[in-house]
Amino acid sequence: MERIAEQYLSQFPVERFSQQLLDWYDQNKRDLPWRKDRDPYKIWVSEIMLQQTQVDTVIPYYQRFMARFPTLTELAEAEEEEVLKYWEGLGYYSRARHLHQAVKEVQERYGGEVPQDRKTISKLKGVGDYTAGAILSIAYDLPEPAVDGNVLRVLSRLLLIDQEVDSVRTRRLFEGIALRLIPEGRAGDFNQALMELGALVCTPKAPQCLTCPVWDVCRAFQEGKQQELPLKSRKKNPKTVHLVAGVVTFEDRVLIRRRPEHGLLAKMYEFPTVEWHEQGPLETICRHLQQTYQLKIGQAEQWSSVQHTFSHLIWDVTVYRLSLLEANDTFVLGDLGRWERIDALDQFPFPVSHQKIRKELQKKKNSLFNA
Repeated sequence: MERIAEQYLSQFPVERFSQQLLDWYDQNKRDLPWRKDRDPYKIWVSEIMLQQTQVDTVIPYYQRFMARFPTLTELAEAEEEEVLKYWEGLGYYSRARHLHQAVKEVQERYGGEVPQDRKTISKLKGVGDYTAGAILSIAYDLPEPAVDGNVLRVLSRLLLIDQEVDSVRTRRLFEGIALRLIPEGRAGDFNQALMELGALVCTPKAPQCLTCPVWDVCRAFQEGKQQELPLKSRKKNPKTVHLVAGVVTFEDRVLIRRRPEHGLLAKMYEFPTVEWHEQGPLETICRHLQQTYQLKIGQAEQWSSVQHTFSHLIWDVTVYRLSLLEANDTFVLGDLGRWERIDALDQFPFPVSHQKIRKELQKKKNSLFNA
């Protein structure tokens, strides 16, 4: 792999490219909250949040999160449910759980100091090759590559690399190339400059080649192939799953449950939800509530449907508001669920799809119970 990397960089003006890119970055870098200092904890949080999420989306979440957990110690000492609540709406909740677990490990094993070597930091939960490289280079200015989607795109065009960028082998190649491009003394700035170039100029569609600071050394631009790169393998279309959610109310309370400790949206709260097939959504949710909670449903009203797209599947959720036929013993649910006041639901972390249902319930609360 090292030999292949050297072949791509043969006759490439490494020093000139690096200087042009850094000069551009110094003049054009965005004013982002995690760039205010080199605190490795803050950089770590920002990098986890930025995974598969746009910068503009992340900024308010990052600011709110850091206002509540300004230090690694405060995050390590927090309850997981509160951490998830402050992550609510950002999605990919396993990132928050893994970050929380890793921060606690750093607090306990390393005295609250984020490790400064790749081998150690890469053992932390949720810290992959890219995140490790980003923290080590930006916080500690160590010459470590940080190859994300932006960097893959920039380098594939810059060096005319026509290999599928989503394979492990190709990613290793790009990491080797990125390492050889890092100039001495400015590893963090260089890695951020590559990412910034991909975000602002060398974009996935319609790259701004004529305003690019390194257009004169870009091999794809010279051959008119910038629109063809990077190459990616074809992904399968996400599978649609039909679900039904039951908003079961009793007086000023509603039934919610916590999802299992493992799997999709682990430990998040939701309204009772189950997949339906031939039997139909209303019959399915009523049977589920009877079998799981011993609840007998009286009236049912279909509210709406909610769709949410994950990377690999689409949730199509039909929502019913349900009232109880019998109210006896409805507060004895064990570990299966809990009755909570509607006004108190904002205290619990819900996934985006169920946030929509929660907001609809809170909006209709007065009409439901004053009728």
